[in-house]
Amino acid sequence: MPIALVTMPARSALRSYWRPLALAVACLAGSPLARSMDLLQIYEAARTQDLTLRAARATEAAARERQAQARAQLLPSLSLSVGRSRNDLTRTQTDEFAQEAPGERYLSYNQTLQLRQPLYRKPLLAALAQARHVGLEAAATLERERQELLVRVTGAYLEVLLAQDQGDLVRAQQAAMQTQLAASRKAFATGFGTRTDIDEAQARLDMGQARALEASQQLALVQRQLEILINQPAGVLARLDPAKLALRLPEPASLEAWIALAQGHSPELQALTARREVARLELEKAEAGHYPTLDVLAQITRSGSESVTSPGTGYSNRMIGVQLNLPLYAGGQVSSLARQALAEQLRAEALLELARRELAVQLHREFRGVTEGILKVRALEQALKSAEQLVLSSQRSWQAGSRTVVDIFNAQEQAQLVRRDLAQARAQQLMARVRLVVLAGQDGAQMLAELNGWLTPP
Repeated sequence: MPIALVTMPARSALRSYWRPLALAVACLAGSPLARSMDLLQIYEAARTQDLTLRAARATEAAARERQAQARAQLLPSLSLSVGRSRNDLTRTQTDEFAQEAPGERYLSYNQTLQLRQPLYRKPLLAALAQARHVGLEAAATLERERQELLVRVTGAYLEVLLAQDQGDLVRAQQAAMQTQLAASRKAFATGFGTRTDIDEAQARLDMGQARALEASQQLALVQRQLEILINQPAGVLARLDPAKLALRLPEPASLEAWIALAQGHSPELQALTARREVARLELEKAEAGHYPTLDVLAQITRSGSESVTSPGTGYSNRMIGVQLNLPLYAGGQVSSLARQALAEQLRAEALLELARRELAVQLHREFRGVTEGILKVRALEQALKSAEQLVLSSQRSWQAGSRTVVDIFNAQEQAQLVRRDLAQARAQQLMARVRLVVLAGQDGAQMLAELNGWLTPP
């Protein structure tokens, strides 16, 4: 079988051919742009990586343990005490003879097994009910952090899309300026245009370079913020498709209905309500310091050689009974604790009422953001059609000699501003819809899935 020999020049040629290709493949494989992510994928990644949500989960787990600890205070407690001692007794008698008795050494031991069952302890009952409400507060806080994460992820995602749209608009404007600059130079060469048109086009093009740099920096910043949420590169994001965007009124269609939903389902109100109950039970627990306690006590004791007069003697004692403890005076501490708990309860009630009022204001703002946002988006869509028509009319008028290059650039900038405002209005309308659902305590994940359906994969 013949063996093909590769000469040194051929090897160099092969290396020069495969090395750039292998480098390109490696860059594509390791680049975050080699994959794409949509809004749901970003949210799922953030749920496992977000540190605020992780801290809320730990707080909720700790609150569950507090309930178990409070319940344990009401259950029987069993303790065992064992002791063994070596005793060395020396007795000295002072008299006219100053005699000292010889020392005695002996071993003693003690074993006690005690069972205590609380029968009535009002502070412990209040503490158990308080622990339940602490758990409810932690669970509501965890749910609130989940909903807040949904809002933060959606906001960061839309900010990236807005920055990408702004970069696309700047690049499109640069391309239009370059085209106009070439047209101005051609017109000047044929004697139709002026040098001023060329200078104006060049100045606008140079300004566009600065805008492009600013747009690139803004995009890098918001991309970094999104990547911090998920703790990994985001890759290429799915873009919003205006044709899929459903501009419809929120359901229910009245603000009062949304406020009623929030009163019963808002995680923030649920957490503050539980905190108010915790403060109320703290007052009950403090006032219970004046109440007596009653326990059942059972005890078995074994001991031996308890004194020098009974060496080698063992004892066994079995006891069962009830123990009543009646507090008489504690220096005013119980009354002070009750006054402090009452002040905390008033504070918790005030914070709850304040949250209700602020929630109504927020719902009003977001509800109007959805309803009026729809009107704003439709108005800007019509304005964009008019601005694009103005650009075409200005270009044709310039060709006819009735308009200048400045008129064309002004029309193009106006169209660019309308496109930017339209993209921002769509994003603001979507964010208002998401915040409205979250504030009312509704299913934010369902809203997120619907929004994700309005995206188009890259």
